[in-house]
Amino acid sequence: MTEPSIVEPVGGSSPTPPERQRGFLGWVERVGNLLPEPTMIFVYLILALMALSAIGAALGWSATLPFTGEEPPEGATLADGIITYSATSLFSSENVRLLLREMPRTMSGFAPLGLILVIMLGAAVAERSGMFSALIRASLRNAPRVVLTPIVALIGMVSHHASDAAYVVYIPLAAIIYAAAGRHPLAGLATAFAAVSGGYAGNVTPGQIDVLLFGFTQEAARIVEPGWLMNPVGNWWFILTIVILYTPAIWFITDKVIEPRLGAWNGEVDEETKAELARSALEPDERKGLRRAGLAALAIVGLYLALSLIPGYTPLIDQEAQGTARLQPLYGALIAGFFLLFVSTGIAFGSATGTVKSYKDVTAMMQEGIRTIAPYIVFVFFAAHFVAMFNWSRIGPIIAINGAEALAALALPAPLLLVSVQLLGSFLDLFIGSASAKWSALAPVVVPMFMLLGISPEMTTAAYRMGDSYTNIMTPLMSYFPLILAFSRRWDKSFGVGSLLALMLPYALTFMAIGVAMVVSWVAFDLPLGPGAGVFYQPPVAIAR
Repeated sequence: MTEPSIVEPVGGSSPTPPERQRGFLGWVERVGNLLPEPTMIFVYLILALMALSAIGAALGWSATLPFTGEEPPEGATLADGIITYSATSLFSSENVRLLLREMPRTMSGFAPLGLILVIMLGAAVAERSGMFSALIRASLRNAPRVVLTPIVALIGMVSHHASDAAYVVYIPLAAIIYAAAGRHPLAGLATAFAAVSGGYAGNVTPGQIDVLLFGFTQEAARIVEPGWLMNPVGNWWFILTIVILYTPAIWFITDKVIEPRLGAWNGEVDEETKAELARSALEPDERKGLRRAGLAALAIVGLYLALSLIPGYTPLIDQEAQGTARLQPLYGALIAGFFLLFVSTGIAFGSATGTVKSYKDVTAMMQEGIRTIAPYIVFVFFAAHFVAMFNWSRIGPIIAINGAEALAALALPAPLLLVSVQLLGSFLDLFIGSASAKWSALAPVVVPMFMLLGISPEMTTAAYRMGDSYTNIMTPLMSYFPLILAFSRRWDKSFGVGSLLALMLPYALTFMAIGVAMVVSWVAFDLPLGPGAGVFYQPPVAIAR
């Protein structure tokens, strides 16, 4: 689900009306409201894990695999070509010592933390300079009426890179643009909401969410392959295909289902709407800033091309490797690339508009950006320790190996396994909002389990993120749902929770069907998920199926 919810959405929600407590959706809302915040969920998971580890150690839980290497993986013992993982109590002297002595390193060594901090430092400059907002307004304002829906859908999925601006700026602006074009504003709001939130897994290029989720994937994959490195573009072709398929689907649903159901828009464009349209127009200095930002973006792309193609000097290419492995330095450098792209374009834009006058403004924007993700840093502290303690207890490999053996005995096809992960992510999304919170708990089990069954970490991640997205628009527990409802009531005072859910349900069900079809097709045709990333994985030791 939407990860920018690390900051609180603008506005608030009124007391829950009685009608929202009825039916299945009312049950979902009541159950979801009983759940604690993601941080406390991990506190409880840690306590449960500690108890489980003590039980497992006392009962002698273990798992074995054939092994042909010389050095056993960390936490395993090797004898007669067999490695054995045995459950270890987290109350043991060694594990208590690890917990207390390694606490700073456990947090600082947590892969997703460093990645997201670097990305957010750059994104803070691009957002607070005003570039993201101007880019969104420039992209949407002059869209032709006849192709307004696909343009809104496409920009909505791309706008994920703009973090909270996608919700706070883009969705209400889409409704205003539709009203100005003589179309029903709620159709514009539905189109934008479907693209931004329901299409959260799709984008034209990888971005922050890719880096964040693959950080958890890397930690989990190293249970099976200690040297496994994440590829930030490992889902690129998959997320691009989502955009390609979702755009016409949104176009059809909006124009042929939603808008006819809403009826003709007979409302006049009031003074408030005219004023907002006027404010959405770009000032001359903003146009100048976007031109400068475009040149800055080209400069960063040119830099990376130069570092990859200059004869005799290719820091981003491993000339000694073979095949796609030669590009591993380039993939690893993309995090820095995103940082440089956001910072350079933000400075270029801000220098033209006056939001960036000196280096002090840039550092202030970075500091403010870090302040907004303080809740995420607190969450990471507990998530990092959960992942580390999961490894110390050996519960993860034991569940993964025994689970893989059980699944292998059932001989379930790979598409069914992946669709099950997708649907599990969808179900959990009804109750737990944060995509990273769910994945950090699921990844240590499903990623190594599926690796032992020959499914790549990239494919498992793709299936999860697809399932985590389309339910965003069909649950009132999504963090921005009250904000979207408030936007809707500007155009229809009687609009309630059920009205918004009914408005979005056709999109959600269509996205679900597309998501299942995509996962099945990717496996059936063994399609590449991204540069250097495929569906299948050759584990060091295989589970017989």
